Amino acid sequence: METFVQQLINGLVLGSIYALVALGYTMVYGILGLINFAHGDITMIGALVSLTLIQLLAAAGIPAPVILLLAGGGAVMVCAILGLSIERIAYRPLRRAPRLAPLITAIGVSILLQYSAALIWGKQYIALPKIIEPAQLTIFGAQLTSLQAAIFLLACTIMAGLLWFIKTSRMGRAMRATEQNPDVAGLMGVNTNTIIAFTFVLGSAIGAIAGLMIVLYYGLGHYFMGFMLGLKAFTAAVLGGIGNVGGAVLGGLLLGVIESLASGYIGDLTGGVLGSNYRDIFAFLVLVLVLVLRPAGLLGHQGGDRV
Repeated sequence: METFVQQLINGLVLGSIYALVALGYTMVYGILGLINFAHGDITMIGALVSLTLIQLLAAAGIPAPVILLLAGGGAVMVCAILGLSIERIAYRPLRRAPRLAPLITAIGVSILLQYSAALIWGKQYIALPKIIEPAQLTIFGAQLTSLQAAIFLLACTIMAGLLWFIKTSRMGRAMRATEQNPDVAGLMGVNTNTIIAFTFVLGSAIGAIAGLMIVLYYGLGHYFMGFMLGLKAFTAAVLGGIGNVGGAVLGGLLLGVIESLASGYIGDLTGGVLGSNYRDIFAFLVLVLVLVLRPAGLLGHQGGDRV
């Protein structure tokens, strides 16, 4: 029982991070029908920027809460500008092109970001300075740290706030109108270029916060960390129903729980043949099963992918 509760806690925390990254995929796909494979690497940039700021600010003796606030704000600013630049330079000229062209471009942008990060930060792992000492909580015999609780609650707050924003705000209504039919939305007075650019900025900013969470959770940063993270977040978006914001949240949480439970029990189930390092198999097994059994995802519409 303790093992199950422990893996469930770990899965919910990890899944909440997946869900934040998946939101960037699902918002862009919902509006443009584009899989932005560079989004995982934007999150990686946010993680490394926040890690660098934490190192600099910690050396200056600034209190930990201020460090995290400034590091998160700096990462959000950098990633928002980066997301806007990618949309304007790489994707906007290809908006009317066949879908294969922006897909190849997205892969190219992803590789460009990876090796740009390698040039700036190097190819070695970067460790997080010891700025916080998480408190330990016990739930049904399982351990929950205050850091895990803070990550999960912050992620849930961001996801709830985004859902509220899209459903009730004027900008959110404009996003949904652009998603349904950009040409008609333009005729109704919606500046679709602004809405699409705002979607990239918003998704990139959320990805930056997810990057900071990953650095705090694992204590490490690396130029290649966005690749696997992006694939898993994409899997989460597909699982929930890509193009559906609520589906991205559900898919991320489910994927995190599935992956965590698999890592906890795979050794027992296979008699020690497979260890916890094989847990990534389950993420992509889920992707294959969803694509075969329900291509639209759990909350997606069979006739189309809309929020």
